[in-house]
Amino acid sequence: MTRTTGRLPLAAALLLPLATACGGAAGADDGNTVTVTVGYQSKTINTVTAGTLLRSLGYFEEELAARGKKDGKTYEVKWQDYATGAPITAQMTTGKIDIGSMGDFPLLINAARGKQLRQPTRLVSVTGYNLRGGLNTVVTRPDSDLRSLADLRGKKVSTSIGSAADGTLIRALDKAGIDPENGVRKLNQQPSVGASALAAGSIDALSQFVAWPGQLAYEGKAKALYDGADLNLPTFHGVTVREEFTEERAGVLDDFLDAQRRATDYLRERPVAAAESVAKETGLPAEAVYLYNGAHGIATFDPALRPELIAALKKDVPILEKAGLVRDVDVDAFVDPKPLERAARAPAYPRVAAGDVKSELWLKGRTTTRTYDTPKKLLAAIAAAEKSEVRAAYVPDALTDTLWFADRAVWVADGSDLRAFVTPSHAKTYVGQHAGARVVDYADAVELAS
Repeated sequence: MTRTTGRLPLAAALLLPLATACGGAAGADDGNTVTVTVGYQSKTINTVTAGTLLRSLGYFEEELAARGKKDGKTYEVKWQDYATGAPITAQMTTGKIDIGSMGDFPLLINAARGKQLRQPTRLVSVTGYNLRGGLNTVVTRPDSDLRSLADLRGKKVSTSIGSAADGTLIRALDKAGIDPENGVRKLNQQPSVGASALAAGSIDALSQFVAWPGQLAYEGKAKALYDGADLNLPTFHGVTVREEFTEERAGVLDDFLDAQRRATDYLRERPVAAAESVAKETGLPAEAVYLYNGAHGIATFDPALRPELIAALKKDVPILEKAGLVRDVDVDAFVDPKPLERAARAPAYPRVAAGDVKSELWLKGRTTTRTYDTPKKLLAAIAAAEKSEVRAAYVPDALTDTLWFADRAVWVADGSDLRAFVTPSHAKTYVGQHAGARVVDYADAVELAS
């Protein structure tokens, strides 16, 4: 991919419908057979309760089968997998996808494009969220000399324009005093292309959404440079539906949301099994999936259209308007709480409070993880275990609560205490505020805890 050179041509390119061999209209009723087409992103694992996990569990098909017994129709589900939200939007605006899941920035583009083409869509539920913004991360090569976001000035940075990760990059650069458009050499690339470019050394950093940063860190191909949670602004993924479909197939939409709730229950009750399932379906490392979707993962799964998330969505609009990607987006008109209200027959999920994130140890052959109140206790458990027994260990960042791999974190010894950080800049901030604190490597941290 080439570097972007202008806003309007880029916006036009992002919003052009994509030609595919989908065939016929979605939600079509062919005699006694109703076909429902769902667009999802299998590897964007913050959407699994409306995509990968939901599909593997078969809950939506079960709900539709029950409906078919009542009305005498046969319901078929067509699942269409994409790498980003843009092609899902393109297919929705031509009536070829009924239900889609995507991140907050793509959702707004979905709303704008639907309105523009007179194929309006509605946001009806959330899949996963992080109230501070930790789902998006900027990473660089393991051997890079870059230590903070400020070091990106004049550097090549890959992202997917119009994605949630692009939004994080824009905000982060602006906060660091760097012009998001001219202060870096931004390349518009698919996540997989950007990951390959990072490995090849043709870019300096990669700003992406789940699960790319965690996967690359787990595989030793990247290290975190910027934690999106530094913005302290919620990020989330959600479910969008064609308005025409909601009117014609309200019951089917109810079935989808009931199925999503069941998938959410499964993920929250059996997080290790859910991570293993998603890993099997996508080819992603289960350990990286669990980083985001685990019991204390970076993402919290809850379909509720929480006020904090809708408020954050409204704050995204000016950024996309400035980029020429949307105009005249009415968030309140786009959000439709009625379908979820009809489907909400179960108690609300508990809210995640600051400090609730625990350290976790995943031992090989186990279907559950062990939790620890402090990173030091986790390290002591690692020191006591056989090295071959440890599958993965996770620690929350001491400043943002963002979970990260213990052996990829930046460790600080502060007296007898040990603290973990996602990025070098976080560790530097902490050390600067605590006399005597010092950065130590992972092996030394384990030894100090033993």
